[in-house]
Amino acid sequence: MNTARKLETFTQDSQPENKGFWNRINNIKVGVIPLPLYVLLALIVYGAAVYNELPPDMIGGFAIIMVMGMLLGDLGLKIPILKDIGGPAILSLLVPSVLVFYNVLNPASMEAVTTLMKTSNFLYLYISCLVAGSILGMNRKVLIQGFTRMFVPLVLGTLAAVSAGVAVGMLFGYGAKHTFFYIVVPIIGGGIGEGILPLSLAYSQILGSSAESFVSQMIPAAVIGNIVAIVCAGLMKRLGEKKPELTGNGVLVKTKGGDGISEDTNIKKPVDFSLMGAGLLIACSFFIFGGLAHKFLGIPGPVLMIVAATLVKCLQVMPAKMEQGAYHMYKFISTSLTWPLMVGLGILYIPLEDVVKIVTPGYVVVCAAVVIAMVATGYFVGKMMKMHPVDAAIVTGCHSGLGGTGDVAILSASNRMSLMPFAQVATRLGGASTVILATLLMKLLGV
Repeated sequence: MNTARKLETFTQDSQPENKGFWNRINNIKVGVIPLPLYVLLALIVYGAAVYNELPPDMIGGFAIIMVMGMLLGDLGLKIPILKDIGGPAILSLLVPSVLVFYNVLNPASMEAVTTLMKTSNFLYLYISCLVAGSILGMNRKVLIQGFTRMFVPLVLGTLAAVSAGVAVGMLFGYGAKHTFFYIVVPIIGGGIGEGILPLSLAYSQILGSSAESFVSQMIPAAVIGNIVAIVCAGLMKRLGEKKPELTGNGVLVKTKGGDGISEDTNIKKPVDFSLMGAGLLIACSFFIFGGLAHKFLGIPGPVLMIVAATLVKCLQVMPAKMEQGAYHMYKFISTSLTWPLMVGLGILYIPLEDVVKIVTPGYVVVCAAVVIAMVATGYFVGKMMKMHPVDAAIVTGCHSGLGGTGDVAILSASNRMSLMPFAQVATRLGGASTVILATLLMKLLGV
C-alpha cells in the first residue's frame, strides 16, 4: 500500500516537471516552428536527400531552402553585431555557398534547388510579387514623387562610385583602366545575368579573348560589392532605429501625414485568400507583359514590368480589391520566403571558388570604396532633396548589388522590401546604362 502511494506521489510530482521541460523546449523556436518539430522536419528532408528520395522538383527544392533558410535567418537575427549589419541575408547567402564550395550538399539536393531556382524561375516569381504588390499597395502621390526624385542620387552616386573606386584602386597599385573595367563596372553593372555576362561577351568581341576568362575576372568584384552593400544596408537600418527622423521605414519621399504606403486601402484590411490568388495572377501577368513588350520595344522586361505597374497605379485603373490582393500576396511572400530564397541564391549564384582566386585585402578595399561612395552619396543627396536619407541611401546602394538577387538581399537586410520597385529601377536602368557606356568606352580605348 505504501509502495503504491509513493509511486502515485512520484508520478504526480514528475508530471509538472516533464510538462515544464517540454514547454521550455517548445518555446525554443527556429523561425516560427518549435524546435522539436523543426528537428523532425529537417531530419525527414535530410534523410530523403541522403537516400536519393528527395523529389527533384519544386517540392524538394522548397524543402531544402526552407529548412536552411529558417535556421540561418533565425541565427542571423540573434548573433550579436551580425544582426545589426544584415546577418540573416549574409548567413543565408554565404553559408550555402560555403557548403557548395566544400561539396557538402549532395547531388539530389543540388538538383532539387536548381529545378526550383532556374527551371521554375522562383527568383522572378518572388520579384514579380514584390514589385506588383508594393507598387499597387503604395500611395499614388508618393510613388510618383519617388520615381521622379530617385534619379538624381542614382546618377550622382554612380559618378561618386566610379571616382572613388578608380582613386582607391590606383592607391593599391591597380591601373585606372583595369580598376574601372574589371572592378567598378562589374559592381554597378546590374548583376551577373544582366551585367557581367553581356559585358563578358562585349569584352571578348573587342579584345579577342574568351568570354569565360572575363567572367571569372569580374564575378569576384560583383560578389564582394554585393556583400558590402548588404552590410551598408544593415548599418543604415541600425541608424534609422537610433534616429527615427532620418528614415521613412520603407518610404522614399517625405510627405505630410501617414507613411505613404496604402494609407487608406490595404494595410488595415483583413486578409482575403481569394484576393491573394488574384494578386498572384496579377503579378505573373505583369511579368509576362514585360517579356512580351520586350520583344517589340527592346527594353528589358523587368523594367517594362515596373513601368506597366506604375502606370496602372498612377492612372487608378486597377480595382481597389485587386490592389488589396496583390498587396497581401506581397506581404506573404516577403515575410515567409525571403531567407529561403537567399539560400537558393547562395547555392547557385555565389561562386565562392571564383571569389577566392582573385581576392586580396586591397581588392576588397577597392570594392568597398565603390559601394560606400554610392551609399553615402544617396544618403546626403537624398537628404538635400527632401527624401528620407536612410531609405534613399539603401535604394541607391542597390545599384551596387547583384541584380534582382542583390536587391532582395539588400532590402531584406534593411527590412525595407516595400522599396523593391525603386531598387529594381536603380538596378535595371542603372545597370543597363553602365553596360552600354562601358562597352562604348572599351571600343574607344581598346583596353
